[in-house]
Amino acid sequence: MKKKEIEIEIEKIKRGFLLVRQTLSEHLSAINENTSELQSFFDYLQEIDQKIEKLSQRIDQIQLQNQKEKPYIAPLNATEKKIFLALYTEEKPLNCLEISQKASVPLPIVREYLTSLSQKGIPLARSFFSNQTFYQIDPGFKEWQAKNN
Repeated sequence: MKKKEIEIEIEKIKRGFLLVRQTLSEHLSAINENTSELQSFFDYLQEIDQKIEKLSQRIDQIQLQNQKEKPYIAPLNATEKKIFLALYTEEKPLNCLEISQKASVPLPIVREYLTSLSQKGIPLARSFFSNQTFYQIDPGFKEWQAKNN
């Protein structure tokens, strides 16, 4: 081969290497851009993951608060049911006379049955006003009862 042909071949090889170098440079640039984009996505996913974890903790707290054990209520007899219904259907607290009238139960036994209801698991709230005791079913229990029965 002649020197001229060798120089032409060397020039072709140089142009080929230059083309390969440009192509590799473009690929490297694209890879760097994609890496930056992937890093941004990764950071965003970590942010979302932290938010999901916080929400999960809040949900767990709410579930723990709402998982109060189902209160055990012993079966009520007919008179206890009457007194329970008188209290359950009334929004305001009632005294013994009002309970007696509303439930059609003799006044002397109302206190006994209120004690019996309390012992069987019915949460009664007591309040005192003008030397009288007023009774009311706990509002939280009424809400729970309405949701579950």
